[in-house]
Amino acid sequence: MPHSESEAPPVVESSTDQPQTLPFPPVTHSHILHCSYHDWQPRYRTLTPKSRAIPLTTSFISYLRADGIVLPPENNTTSTEDDNLDAYSDDEADEQPDPSTEWQDIHTQIKSKISELGGIVTPKLNWSAPKDAAWMAATNDLQCRSPNDVYLLLKSSDFITHDLEHPFDECVPDSPDSTTTPEVPYHLVLRKYVNFNPSLEFRCFVRDRVLLCICQRDQNHFDFLFPLRDILRSRIQAFFNEKLKDTFPDPSFVFDVYIPPPHQRVWLIDINPWAVRTDPLLFGWLEILNMKDPIEIQEEEDGVEEQFVRFSLSGNTITGVLADSVEDSGSSDTEDETAEDVDDDDAPFFPEFRLVRRDDPEAYAFTTAQYSAHKLPKEVVDASMTGPGGMSEFLGKWQDILAKQEQESDMDSGEGQ
Repeated sequence: MPHSESEAPPVVESSTDQPQTLPFPPVTHSHILHCSYHDWQPRYRTLTPKSRAIPLTTSFISYLRADGIVLPPENNTTSTEDDNLDAYSDDEADEQPDPSTEWQDIHTQIKSKISELGGIVTPKLNWSAPKDAAWMAATNDLQCRSPNDVYLLLKSSDFITHDLEHPFDECVPDSPDSTTTPEVPYHLVLRKYVNFNPSLEFRCFVRDRVLLCICQRDQNHFDFLFPLRDILRSRIQAFFNEKLKDTFPDPSFVFDVYIPPPHQRVWLIDINPWAVRTDPLLFGWLEILNMKDPIEIQEEEDGVEEQFVRFSLSGNTITGVLADSVEDSGSSDTEDETAEDVDDDDAPFFPEFRLVRRDDPEAYAFTTAQYSAHKLPKEVVDASMTGPGGMSEFLGKWQDILAKQEQESDMDSGEGQ
């Protein structure tokens, strides 16, 4: 559970030495299970994109855990015609047994759900989507049109392996008397394919049922987001207050939303654990854990019942905005005060909404593919750690090969003149 008010705040070292561990409250088994898609999605079904969850059998989970990628045959039917018999030979099928015979019901359900959801889906397991394996797909993304597309992504993904093998790493039991780790009811989630605009996906951090901060998920600069920041922030805050604040079982968690044009509706995409395993993206976890709570102040207007007044800090100006007028029109008349007239320690503020600025280093990381670390063959990673004779030797040979190719190219060019 998060630290109570009576507990001393975590000590953060001011020297160049970083603390050995982040000051996270203990992460319980139940918190991880509450963030599993099969647990939270039924509660928020009307807020999420259309999807279907298939409970997985022990035999199918064993297939996912097994080494190697063996896919069921795409078509089990053969031709009876005499021509082109080689094209319909079953020799390869005989050599490679069909793994789906052990979980035929799952295979059939996946086929059915893909058809039910319009013919194209994106898969995920309880917590993770196989985004690190998108490069394996012909479309270079998570689009799946057949069960084999789904199996290929799942079996190629380190994220899926983590869901299967390490769901409760660094967790503690909910009860001191508990000595067993709970069973995970694994589900395959197939979500109807939607061509999301990645610039409109946002990650939101909640601590003790307070929306603490927000940031964009895609780490590229999008200039059009900055004029929309106040409207988007207001939408997310209202969505959290109305739909999630008092309904999610745990007081601290991280959720992802999508707000497509005209930015009126907020879609819930995912709920993630309040734990170091969740990527803080444009923040740092140490920064988040030591962040002050946003505050909402109540004031009375003449002849009007109490309304919330929200404040945000922008540049050198603190701006107060009536919450009701923000929700109605997306803008309102504001009263500005200079920052010098306000005590920073007592100044209420709206949750920080962090975007990638034009001059941020992240805005120019176009050459580095997301999750690219997961694409390196293990042999290459191992070689890079072996010192002399390892990667250095590999690089030396590679440079020799390139130099030889360049020399041969020059000779061929000279002969052709």
